[in-house]
Amino acid sequence: MKLKLDENLSIRGAQLLREAGHEVATVSEQNLCGMGEETLLSACQSEERVLVTLDLEFGNPLRFKPSQYTGIIVLRLPSRSAMSDLLDAIKTLIGGLTKQKIHGELWIIQKGRIRIFQEE
Repeated sequence: MKLKLDENLSIRGAQLLREAGHEVATVSEQNLCGMGEETLLSACQSEERVLVTLDLEFGNPLRFKPSQYTGIIVLRLPSRSAMSDLLDAIKTLIGGLTKQKIHGELWIIQKGRIRIFQEE
């Protein structure tokens, strides 16, 4: 799976996803930090990458209609989260990607749980 990690995700997360066989680009590595949400999603579209982010704004399917994009994955962490919470969410994501491909969908990931937004 081709993924783009938002600037709010760690290098360790990218490493775990790469070790699981995914092609990962990061906003930081591509010097795209600070770009607007629409610009970031456009970059993901042009590269045919799924966005992986902690930014809850991307979890609003009324603002960012999932079917218009390669895919959006929002990692939801506890309010007082630690690095282990992030790594647990990424491991849940990796498990989900072994069972199902994301294409034009919104996935909300929490430790041990994946919610997939279904458009009507």
